[in-house]
Amino acid sequence: MALVGIFCVALLVLTTLIHYEVLRMLTVGLPTLDMPARAKLIVVIFGAFFAHVAEIFLYAVAFYVLVRYFGAGPLGHSTPSSLTLCMYFSAETYTSLGYGDVVPGGELRMLAGMEALNGLLLIGWSASYTYIAMERFWTDDGKGNAVAVAQPDAPADAAQAPRR
Repeated sequence: MALVGIFCVALLVLTTLIHYEVLRMLTVGLPTLDMPARAKLIVVIFGAFFAHVAEIFLYAVAFYVLVRYFGAGPLGHSTPSSLTLCMYFSAETYTSLGYGDVVPGGELRMLAGMEALNGLLLIGWSASYTYIAMERFWTDDGKGNAVAVAQPDAPADAAQAPRR
């Protein structure tokens, strides 16, 4: 039980750091990119998506190691757990989808619960960051076209005329 608890804490710290760093890089890098506002939002979406994939992969590796090498419990009923099965279960758990076709047993249940909570928080963080990025980079020019807005720290007269 202690080993799974250590894995839980380590994964919580690692996934939070990954997410923080990806969002920080987006915050610092996006204003310097010379591209339309729409493209910047696509970069935000893909950046968040790849951060989530990396975090899901870390949990999958943890499940695989705990099942394969430490016997922390079964993952499903049938064949021995493969990395592919662990990746599937991890994605299902991280997103709180919960089909129920692969059920963890033993001590793995604690890690699965932690992953679901962590995934919920990190997905919410991505959603709020995306919303803030949309507010920061988009405004309506009256014709249904998205244009970039002035930076928050720009002078007041610069905020009056939207940038293109």
